[in-house]
Amino acid sequence: MKSFEHPIYMNNAATSWPKPPQVAEAVFEALSTMPGETNRGGVADFDVFEEVRTELAGLLGIDAPCQTALGANSTWGLNQAIFGYPLKPGDTVLTTHAEHNAVLRPLYMLEQKGIQVKRISVDETGRVRPEDWAEAVKIYRPKLCVLTHASNVTGAVNDISVLAEAAKEGGADLLLDVSQTLGCIPVRLSEWKVDMAAFTGHKYLLGPQGTGGVYVREGLHLHPHMVGGTGVKSDLKEMPEEMPLHLEAGTGNEPSYHGLLAALRWSRQHPLDEKDLQEQTRRLSEGLLKLGCRVIVPDGPSTPVLSFTVPGISIQDAADILTGSYDIILRTGLHCAPDIMEDIGMQGGTIRLSLSRFTTEEEIEQVLLAVRDLVESGL
Repeated sequence: MKSFEHPIYMNNAATSWPKPPQVAEAVFEALSTMPGETNRGGVADFDVFEEVRTELAGLLGIDAPCQTALGANSTWGLNQAIFGYPLKPGDTVLTTHAEHNAVLRPLYMLEQKGIQVKRISVDETGRVRPEDWAEAVKIYRPKLCVLTHASNVTGAVNDISVLAEAAKEGGADLLLDVSQTLGCIPVRLSEWKVDMAAFTGHKYLLGPQGTGGVYVREGLHLHPHMVGGTGVKSDLKEMPEEMPLHLEAGTGNEPSYHGLLAALRWSRQHPLDEKDLQEQTRRLSEGLLKLGCRVIVPDGPSTPVLSFTVPGISIQDAADILTGSYDIILRTGLHCAPDIMEDIGMQGGTIRLSLSRFTTEEEIEQVLLAVRDLVESGL
């Protein structure tokens, strides 16, 4: 066994790489430019946060960019939404087994405060069954529903238009986690009547880490999870009521947001070829199946994520060899989504490969060659 000429990056569901070169250039320029006086001292006469909000509005499918508060990542956004939503002891939150710990752990904290949290199972590919969801809404009468758009473990995309309609019919608001989909597949928050959505900038938006946020529909008031300076209205004892200031306490990560803005503009000028990425993912999954691997292959829409195991080899041993001997950068384990594993029959976790628009045909072939060597080694 020996490594290939260049490392192969297949961990884009964790963070995307490579980034467009304009991203690093924009961050460097922001750090090299003297701060201005406006508000909290960003680049003079240019509000990068407003520019990012404007770019994001089209991707999120919303008409009011000001309803998007920007922070550190999707975890920040989920915490703002979950802890800021007006819940009281005895209220119910409905969620699923497919959620990330960025949802599970805040909800666990709510349970300690007397909020009821109901979790429904997903199918063997990680997708929410619409009939199970609708039934749970009727039975539990949740005030808030929290749902991922796509599983970070299997790539299965949920039909949000159907699930959101069921939540609305039950009188619930819906918080959607689009961390795995924004920039990869269409997101239509207003059309779907989604009330809140959390996102991150460093995955398929191709921006730097330290960027992300939360969208909150007009008319929904959240209690700020963080309070502090806003740069304006400093005479107020509480956070300003208007969005996005209501949720944006403290100095923002301006250099990284210059990088995210560069990534968003680059992506708009270079649209993702979704069909090509889907075809590459299909070729990789079929190749793994032919090698005898157990692969989770969702029917219908999915992100470019594949979870698999190699028969007779522990996931950790397999991953160590694929990374150590072949320089394939991947992810192994529970992927911060422990509840889904029993539903998909992978209690011990999976090896996860996640592609991007920059993944090449040669890289797919090399990954399959490496797995073939692993299977044939008889370890």
